[in-house]
Amino acid sequence: MFTGMDEVDWASMGHAYGPADDVPGLLRGLASTDPAERETALDGLYTAVHHQGDVYDSTLACIPFLLELAASPEVEDRGAIVELLTSIGGIDLDDDELDPEDEEFEDAANYAMAAAAVASGADVFVGLLDDADAGVRLAAPCALAMLHGDPARVLALLRERLESEQDTEVRLALVEAVGRIALRHEALRAESVTWLTTLLAADRPPGLRLSALTQLARCAPGLLPDDIASTATALLRAADGAGSAAGTGPGPGTGAGAGAGAGATGPRAKAAGAAEARAAEARATETSATETRAAETRAAGAGAPSAQGNGGGPGAPWADDLLRTLHSALGDRVDDRIALLTGQLSSADPAQRTDAVWMCHGLIRAWRGPYDEVVRLVGAQLDDPDPLLHGAAVSLLESLFGLALPAADALAERVGATGGDRQADHRALIALARLGDPRAVPALARALEQPDLPRDVAFAVPYLGDLAAPLVPLLRRRLAEVALDERLSDRAVPLLTGLAGVRAAEALPEVLGVLHGAPARGGEWVTEASLRALTSFGAAAVPAAPALRALLGGASTEPSSSVVAAAARALWAATGDAATVLPVLRELLAADGPDERRAAAAALGSVGRAAAGAAPALRELLASPERWLRMDAAVALWRVTGAAGDSLPVLRTAWEENRYGRVEIAECLAEMGPSAEPAVPLLRAELSRPRRHNVLDGGSGSHDIEQDERLLALCRTALRGRT
Repeated sequence: MFTGMDEVDWASMGHAYGPADDVPGLLRGLASTDPAERETALDGLYTAVHHQGDVYDSTLACIPFLLELAASPEVEDRGAIVELLTSIGGIDLDDDELDPEDEEFEDAANYAMAAAAVASGADVFVGLLDDADAGVRLAAPCALAMLHGDPARVLALLRERLESEQDTEVRLALVEAVGRIALRHEALRAESVTWLTTLLAADRPPGLRLSALTQLARCAPGLLPDDIASTATALLRAADGAGSAAGTGPGPGTGAGAGAGAGATGPRAKAAGAAEARAAEARATETSATETRAAETRAAGAGAPSAQGNGGGPGAPWADDLLRTLHSALGDRVDDRIALLTGQLSSADPAQRTDAVWMCHGLIRAWRGPYDEVVRLVGAQLDDPDPLLHGAAVSLLESLFGLALPAADALAERVGATGGDRQADHRALIALARLGDPRAVPALARALEQPDLPRDVAFAVPYLGDLAAPLVPLLRRRLAEVALDERLSDRAVPLLTGLAGVRAAEALPEVLGVLHGAPARGGEWVTEASLRALTSFGAAAVPAAPALRALLGGASTEPSSSVVAAAARALWAATGDAATVLPVLRELLAADGPDERRAAAAALGSVGRAAAGAAPALRELLASPERWLRMDAAVALWRVTGAAGDSLPVLRTAWEENRYGRVEIAECLAEMGPSAEPAVPLLRAELSRPRRHNVLDGGSGSHDIEQDERLLALCRTALRGRT
């Protein structure tokens, strides 16, 4: 089986961790009769030889031996070897990625050679379609669809095999592979789609019909029925009932075909999806396999594993994978996806509802839409005894901020039933407080009394506004108790944020105590949080003026630009001392670094018309090569002059070139009123977009939904009074 392997000069080759002289041992380990040794060898290959989807010279040298292993019936776990080969060879490259002038040309060339090498041996996979091992049969269809050089032959083989295949999950893999061929080969799309539509016949098993429907959503969305959501939900219910008699092979989520290459933008990201997930598991040595899969899935925005491990219910362990694919294929058809989720959230199976909640995460994070009913149904999961289900529900509701309003009563009931005292229920409390709901106040008080103060709870206080007044004495006492040690930032910043949010000027002594006690090194976050609190106190912070003037810089101190700007803001808010504040900010505005100038521009904008003397310097910055600085200067120039003429063209350009600055720009446009008329088309276009402005392909932030909803509100404010 390994003829010629010892003649390969492995030591001259490399992988992610150095010389590849350990690769022969890993390859032999794949053929071991010991399951643990096989698992260790496979993890080693993903970790080193195919690290994060990379292809090295040692990876290329492995391909002939991996093909031999896949074709050898005496080797166990060959399905995993087929997945590995699919990942190594299944990378689609654009023409420009093979440009010798490109800095990643060598990497791209390796991917191209790997694809050619695996494709040259892809006939091996043909013989695996009827292998005795269901795990091998599960992996083979995707390998053929992605790697074989004769897709027309593969299409015929897949269709033929479906009629004799008895394992339910392998049959679904065959259907998925046909869908993949339809997407990859335009000339075969019509034939593939026609065949997929035949699988929708009423006499076909419900799981197969759901799978065909999902693939049609990917490659022929125009052929979907108008009632796609109710059709899919009915098939899912029927599959749940019939699933107990289905095959018991590994679920599609463990096969090489699960989402391979979806959303990839560069050669390093284009390895097959499930195989790359396996590589991620091998990298995360500190995490269990189950936890890693959960983290990987949530990071991709695709959902999270259900309580059944792989399943959309005990009778249909593959259903959640199909539903994720269907959701992804439906894309901006938000109403259909909402209807589908409504059905999923009404399922009797808690595992399926858990999957649905995680799918809600992906949908609401990326798309705007009417989510009231979905959110209400998510709130209804909070009293479910399944910890995975109510944990997923509260995680989603916490991220929704104002959109969680339809679940307010459910959140309040949860917080009231548990007191919000347990760590698991702090997130429900935060979600309730972010709604400005008075029912959060008693539970917040109990949380703030805990000896080990929950860090994020105090950050929720500002959302309550005046309702948080009863919490101020408690916030003051806890701030006064904070030790001025290495944990000062973690303990003090949330409390300072809470006090700033409710403008609790009576906390001036405690805030000054922290400001004076913050260490010179490593204490900037605490200092800035203290200064933000003092700024919110306004004229009541006059006693802090000497400390603020000291922070503006001098012979004995060298505060950072962000601290200087924050101190200037606080001093202006407390005293209106323009004679002291403006020279410092104008000097900072002329500094070399863009960060210093951005901080100065923002502070000058907060001073307003009294800083009109800085207008010429701000105008100069409108031509800066730094896009963020141009935007900040334009906003500040409007605020110090009240004239939109110079600022508005820059802001309109910044809107188009920097979507992450749109919230601040919209706030400025709302301030301008009628002067912002030329920007009206931008505002209207934003309100008409279904996709959130700040969606990231590779992840998300905890405040993304809140920021996008704020953008929409500001756009409406700026347009108010216009038709």
